[in-house]
Amino acid sequence: MHAILRLLTVAGLGLGSACARHKTDVGPRLDRTLLTSEQFANHGYNTAYDVVEAMRSNWLAERGTDSFSSPTKVQVYFDGIKLGGVETLRTIDLRPVTYIRFFDGVTATARWGIGHGQGAIYVSTHPLSEMVAPSNPSTGRGDAEAILRP
Repeated sequence: MHAILRLLTVAGLGLGSACARHKTDVGPRLDRTLLTSEQFANHGYNTAYDVVEAMRSNWLAERGTDSFSSPTKVQVYFDGIKLGGVETLRTIDLRPVTYIRFFDGVTATARWGIGHGQGAIYVSTHPLSEMVAPSNPSTGRGDAEAILRP
């Protein structure tokens, strides 16, 4: 009886330590709403559309009908200026771009108003420290800390 108890104890300790070894610290999570120039530089992309299509094609897709009378499309902003739909990404040269960020429909509507139910893609040539961020619930304003999620 004692031998069986010892065997079960040793097996349990071995199993517990094996499970603990597989748990690793992977560091900060990747922000799936953000593409930085470090991610797309030196990959042969020419336009913002090329990058988004290759790295985050789901940003280009419409997500169902948000209105039967006047459905919206994903809107594109370039340094704060509304350009239009996703096809306008083809006109944006990638060389000066520092980041591209996707805002979901709720966040885009809260930031820019109605007509953004499908979301928005924001392309910027400004440094990341000046990044347009989604509203940070703890401060009530958009700031760079909201971008870097642990």
